[in-house]
Amino acid sequence: MKATIHEVSEAHAVKSEVRLYNPLLVTDLAKVPPDHDWTTYLNPNSLERITTCLVEPSLRQTVPGTRYQFERLGYFCTDQNSTANALIFNRTVSLKDAWAKIEKTRQAR
Repeated sequence: MKATIHEVSEAHAVKSEVRLYNPLLVTDLAKVPPDHDWTTYLNPNSLERITTCLVEPSLRQTVPGTRYQFERLGYFCTDQNSTANALIFNRTVSLKDAWAKIEKTRQAR
């Protein structure tokens, strides 16, 4: 697969907010007894906001819905409320961390 990796100069980078979405529920709803309130199973950490991310200055021209892959993090799209002065990106798909799986297997030996 062809790809281009851009190094971002900290001196020229633009601050942005990145939103990482995790599972909304902490359990499978099928496992919740009918007499329990399903809202008690909501994951309080389902949205993680990182406000100190640095991105390429050219992303100031991005438009809502534009998709990007951020190295080793996943695929992101520009948020509807993003502006040139307040960039916001939402993770749509995370990448598999094959190396972490290999390391975990090695440590188990």
